[in-house]
Amino acid sequence: MTFTSWIDQQIQEAAERGAFDDLPGTGKPLPDREGEDAAQAWIRDYLRREGVPAEDALPIPLKLRKERERLAETVQDLPSEQAVRDVVGELNYRIAGWRRFPHGPPIFVPLVDEDDMLSRWRAGQPVTPPGSPVPGSGGRAAAGESARSRWRTILRRRSRD
Repeated sequence: MTFTSWIDQQIQEAAERGAFDDLPGTGKPLPDREGEDAAQAWIRDYLRREGVPAEDALPIPLKLRKERERLAETVQDLPSEQAVRDVVGELNYRIAGWRRFPHGPPIFVPLVDEDDMLSRWRAGQPVTPPGSPVPGSGGRAAAGESARSRWRTILRRRSRD
């Protein structure tokens, strides 16, 4: 018996048992997808039915790029400068890790500029009277610690772990 005839036999036996009765969409025409690739449409519908975000199907560098863009748009929602620094540091750590050992398509993902994110965050915060401390600043700017030296410290700590 050939492989295709075995498959045909299995389908015929299942149809005789009634395994294909009362399936969703029975008797309805297939949806007309003009100009669409049927495989891509099926995958998109499957992800939607299963409740899986389409972003989860992206390669890692594209996920990181989307997360980077989303951070630039939502930085105002963070409660303090320290929270901005923490989120940027964590994302930069994952980007640097991917850049160190890339797998998947060779797509360059730039690091997030911490100072730019902080300036965006500060621009969206309410104005404080002169002389009062900036909420959430943590005094890091006064200590003179640059973003680059903090980043190096973080990378050294994590490489030891």
